[in-house]
Order: sequence, then C-alpha cells, then structure tokens
Amino acid sequence: MKLTREIKTAFLVIVGIAVFIFGYSYLKGLSILDSYNTFYTEFDYNALKQASPVTIKGNQVGKITTIKYDFKTGKTRVAFTVIGELEFSKNSKVRMYDLGLMEGKGLAIIPANDGATPAKNGDILQSEVEEGLINTLTSNFSGLSTGLDSTLKKADTLLTNLNVILKDESDKGLKHAVMELNLTLQSFQKLSASANNLVVKNTDSLSALISNFNQVSQDLAGLSTDLKDIKLSETVANLDSALNNVNTLLDGINKGEGTLGLLMTDDKLYHNLEVATFQLKELLQDFKLNPKRYIHVSVFGKKAEEFEKPEDERE
Repeated sequence: MKLTREIKTAFLVIVGIAVFIFGYSYLKGLSILDSYNTFYTEFDYNALKQASPVTIKGNQVGKITTIKYDFKTGKTRVAFTVIGELEFSKNSKVRMYDLGLMEGKGLAIIPANDGATPAKNGDILQSEVEEGLINTLTSNFSGLSTGLDSTLKKADTLLTNLNVILKDESDKGLKHAVMELNLTLQSFQKLSASANNLVVKNTDSLSALISNFNQVSQDLAGLSTDLKDIKLSETVANLDSALNNVNTLLDGINKGEGTLGLLMTDDKLYHNLEVATFQLKELLQDFKLNPKRYIHVSVFGKKAEEFEKPEDERE
C-alpha cells in the first residue's frame, strides 16, 4: 500500500503535536503517563506563579496550574495538580512558603492525619501563609522603632557631651589635655636628643665600660671553673671531722677528764689555786713591807728570826 503525501504530512503533524504536548508537560514537571487530581485553595493576596512546585514533606508532588483573582470574594483562587496516587485528608491545609531568596514561593500540603475522608479531585482546601521575614519585621517593627528611638536619643546626648568637651578651654577640657600632651612629647623629644648627644660624647667611655664588664665576666667564669675543680666534698668532710674532734674534747671537759676538765669541774683544785694566789699576793706585800725578814745581812753573825706559820693558810 502506497502512502500518499497528504497522509505522511498528517502523520508527521500528529507526531509533532504529541511530542510538543509531552515536552511541555515534562517541562512543567508533569508526566502524561500519570494521573493527576486537581485541588483548589484561596489566599488573601497573591505571591505565587504558575508552574510553582507543590510539595509534601519536602517532596515535589505537583504544580500550580492556574492563578485567578475572584472579584466577588476579593481573594486569589489557586488551582494545582497533585499525583493521583497521593492520598491525604480533606482537612489538610495548603501552606504558602518561601522557596528561597531568588526562587519565589511555593505550596506545601500539610497533612491533617485525622483519619477523615481523603480529599477528592476538585475539593477546596484550607490555606495558610508561613510567617516569613517580612511578617516578622512587620510584627516587631513597633519594638524595633522604640529601641531605635532610644538609641538615637542616647547618640544625640553623647554627641552633645562630646561637643561640650571639645569646646571646653578650661584646665579640665580636652584642648588643655591635648596641649599638655603636646608639651610632654616636646619635652620627651628634647630629652631623647640630650641622651643621644650624651651617648655620642661618651662613646669611648661606654666602650671601655663594656670591655671592663666583659673582662669581669671572663674572670667570674674562670673563678667558677676553679671552684668546680676544688674538691669541696673532701674539704667539708675534713671540716666535719675537725668539728667532731672538738665536740669530743668539749664533752671530755664537761665530764672532768684531763687537766682542763679537772680545772673546770674540781672545786678543790680551784680552792687551792685561789689560796695560792692569795698567799702569793700576801707574800709580795710582806716582802715590800719587811724586806729585812727575807734579806738578812749581818756583819757580826746575828741570826735571823725564825718564821712562824700562821694558823690560817690565808694569813
């Protein structure tokens, strides 16, 4: 069977229409092979666009098909399609939410999970709007305005006080403080110049002083080396031994051992020494008073008087 040119042309047109419908549906996120249910909802204002996504729990399940303003109610009616396999309660809500900063808004199905009758094709669902940045700023604008007004008043008071300080030319003013600071910096500059001149004039003396200090440091280093070489432990041991001997000697003296110990502890020896000392003193005194008793010179042979021992040894 031979196909005519007209039949071929009609076939190509039909295929082209089918491909166009399929591609258009694909671009809208819909598949002509799946069945879809259409639902409706209403908003007080419109911030949506056709082909915006419809999601449930973050998953896209449909698209917005038409947006129409109802002149009788003053509301915006939105029609959207959802995959027919999806079932949810007719009491579920449709929430308008932000897709992103540059992506506009979309619709999200919030399932009621109340066990009620599932929503059917053509049902009108309740709507709500997610509170976003604009709503938050609108609700908090009064408090923000009050706080801003208070801040501006405080800033104005601060600037006024600062202006007063800047204009104050008394000793407590900022100008006087800046002038004093300037004078202080000038004095410090002069002091630095004087110190610099002093260093320049005494460079040789400073060099000699540093050299002497280096020499002293070297001598101290040598002294520390000599101290390391000394057998300090043996010296300490000898000193400890000598101290032990001294302690032994002192212990013997305390116990009355030896001549020095007897002298320190024997009262009789002390008494005899005291008597001997006293008698020697008396002897010397008697010798001064009666020298003839001890030195006898007799030309005719007269005998000297005999010495009589006193009863008390002290006499």
